[in-house]
Amino acid sequence: MVLSTVTSIASSGVTRTPAEVVATLREEWRFGVDFLRRRVLRLALLFVGLLLPLWGFAELADEVHEREPFAFDEPILRFAHALTGDGLDRVAMFFSAVGYQWGVVPFDIALIAVLAWRRRMREGLFAGIAIIGSALLNMSTKQIFARDRPSLWESIAPETTFSFPSGHAMGSATLAWVLFLLAWRTRWRWPVAMTVAAFAVMVAFSRVYLGVHYPSDILAGWAAASVWTVSVYALAYRNGSRPWRPA
Repeated sequence: MVLSTVTSIASSGVTRTPAEVVATLREEWRFGVDFLRRRVLRLALLFVGLLLPLWGFAELADEVHEREPFAFDEPILRFAHALTGDGLDRVAMFFSAVGYQWGVVPFDIALIAVLAWRRRMREGLFAGIAIIGSALLNMSTKQIFARDRPSLWESIAPETTFSFPSGHAMGSATLAWVLFLLAWRTRWRWPVAMTVAAFAVMVAFSRVYLGVHYPSDILAGWAAASVWTVSVYALAYRNGSRPWRPA
């Protein structure tokens, strides 16, 4: 910015005093600082929710495509299996069930229906595209990579579909991102953030504990959900718009 300002001044053919050049540079600096200050949250969201997860998913997908094992997958799986007990079995089965067909899916449908009924069109459109698109993306990605499930032990809740990325992790993380982003400008943002983060972690733990997903499947599901949901949010709420604010 500073270099372009100096260059434009030099090429304009207009003679300026050092004081005028300094004043122009200060004005450019103030504009840049004000621009970043007013958009710091959006820039942080794009970096944390889009750029880093996109890089992470690309790295994971490349290794899975090359059929290269991850050094951390088997040790974490064996550690989780070593925790086996009747109490944790029930906890894992519960979160595995509510993390998809008996919890996340019904909640997704109810959320979209309630937003539509309340005529929150932009919020409902954001939630609908993010949630439905995430499910379609997960199903198609599983077919592309066709990664087999872990087979270190016989699971008490076996699965027959492909493993990468985890549908449970991706679905719960997508819902978590949707609720977090809708609540961010409200007084409920931190309670919502802590609740959805804890829920997503417990769903992910249940899938590893049950031996039906590699930890890398979980990370890929989280990364894909983050990239997709934040991208949809950026499209739905641009030019200064945000949830719950009238158009």
